[in-house]
Amino acid sequence: MTLISCRGIQQSFGELSVLRQINVDIADQERIGLVGMNGSGKTTLANIIMGSLKPDGGTVLRHSKQLRIGYLLQSTSYTQHTFHSMVETDDSSRDGERFLEFSSHLGLKKVQEWSADRIAGLSGGEKTKLAIAHICASKPDLLILDEPTNHLDFQGVEWLIHELKTYDAAMLIISHDRYFLDHTVERIVELEDGNSYDYPGHYTWYREEKARRFQSQLHQYEEQKKYEQKIEMEINRLKNWSSKAHREAGKVGKMAEMRAGVKEFYRSKAKKMDQQVKSRIKRLEKIEIEGVKKPKEEAKVQFDWRSPDKRGRRIVEADRITKSFGEKLLFRDSSFYIQRGEKIGLLGPNGCGKTTLIRMIMNKETADAGQIWVSPTARIAYLTQDVMDLEPERTVLELLAKTHDVRADAGRARTLLANMGFEEEMLKKPIKNLSLGERTRIKLSGLIMQEQDLLILDEPTNHLDLTSREQLEETLASYGGTLLVVSHDRYFLEKTCEKLLIFAEGKISKFESGFQAYMEKLEQEKSAPSSGKAQLQEQRMIIENRLAFVIGELSRYMPGDPQYEALDLEFKELMLEKKKLVERKLT
Repeated sequence: MTLISCRGIQQSFGELSVLRQINVDIADQERIGLVGMNGSGKTTLANIIMGSLKPDGGTVLRHSKQLRIGYLLQSTSYTQHTFHSMVETDDSSRDGERFLEFSSHLGLKKVQEWSADRIAGLSGGEKTKLAIAHICASKPDLLILDEPTNHLDFQGVEWLIHELKTYDAAMLIISHDRYFLDHTVERIVELEDGNSYDYPGHYTWYREEKARRFQSQLHQYEEQKKYEQKIEMEINRLKNWSSKAHREAGKVGKMAEMRAGVKEFYRSKAKKMDQQVKSRIKRLEKIEIEGVKKPKEEAKVQFDWRSPDKRGRRIVEADRITKSFGEKLLFRDSSFYIQRGEKIGLLGPNGCGKTTLIRMIMNKETADAGQIWVSPTARIAYLTQDVMDLEPERTVLELLAKTHDVRADAGRARTLLANMGFEEEMLKKPIKNLSLGERTRIKLSGLIMQEQDLLILDEPTNHLDLTSREQLEETLASYGGTLLVVSHDRYFLEKTCEKLLIFAEGKISKFESGFQAYMEKLEQEKSAPSSGKAQLQEQRMIIENRLAFVIGELSRYMPGDPQYEALDLEFKELMLEKKKLVERKLT
């Protein structure tokens, strides 16, 4: 049964036409992923379906007067008062009971007892979880989720996937999390140039089918162009024949009466040629109107980080660091190192201390015990999660000019912004009029303008559209500098990070392989004898502690010193032993 039908939906904001011809049906129990570039109108369409925005044209038909719609807004749309209201839900009502049940599933315990200070200190992930629990508790017939995985950790995403698979409602999901879409939706609706396009299947199938459709249409278009060229050649040939016939028919002379028959022949031939020319011109005009259009190539956002100079081996070194906040221990007695050129993902649940570690590397937090060393020559660029901290009244160019000498490199700045998808008119818009994805790209632009050795990205794909995510992955894959990434987009981690810093059981440990290998290791450990695992873990801890000591001693000597050569040899042997341990865990 169809719940909602959208026909010919149109929506403009000033002179900007966002939705031109949108046709979408949502059936009972159907799971739809709504995708498109930033600014393509996904949230606008969601608001129209919800009823909070009236379209400029078209109709939205609800097939049931009692249809209930639950709408999860993006986390930045909620105020502090909203979360107070959620927590104060009557827990004796059925909705209240379901709210506490959903909250508990998401790891939010006894929310009805939370103080005002606890609510004021909610993390981004906690806000998202609280809003999801509140909406799901109302048991809507249609659930609209706008970026539900933003700020959720891996456990939260897996829980949400599990719950949505068994949740009894139709769903319209706006998400840039490809893993999440692959595991939750059965149909994709893409918004492009104000129109809607349907693709059955999950996200990966949609990408493959879209590429296939593009190639098919491109082939048809190229064949059509060959046919048009053939017609144009015929037109030119017919025009030449017609001109000759007109000349012969128009000749005069003494023997005119004898040429009467010849002249009539050429007049008839010229007329026939002219008709054939007109016929072929009409055929070309029909192709122009009704023929296959050249498929539009997918818009690309190009990132371009200049590879930094590589100076020295180490860039960050932690020696038995410990950090707590009040009674909450984040991590203790943790040692690791980061070498120049390494691409490392920070992996762990919300609240485990990933952002705190970043702040320690940035010298904005100090360790309670132990020490963390950062190369004094390192130039660090840091992308925070918050896209609402940009000055709302400034334009894009004004914002970049404030932090960088854009005038000194105006050509590069404008080329960079163009590659990031900003047309000339957008550069003059105030930040407050830009989407969250566009603001993220502005912050990335600011980082690219810097000359950095260490690039730290905290949830860089939040708010980025799918195409931008894939382009960013390609760029970071060829980036020659050191990279630290905090991300809950597992596809992004798999493609950009070669190693991991694991936050688990109150410690930080370095994993010398990527995300996929780590997940496989966890699966294998589930069936491995616990005593064997403990023994391997103990051996690895001994090696890592010795490695931390050797790295610290290396900094005291110069290459060429006998002590340096001996320590360097021990370092290589320890690394080899550690690699063998990792391989034993994976076998």
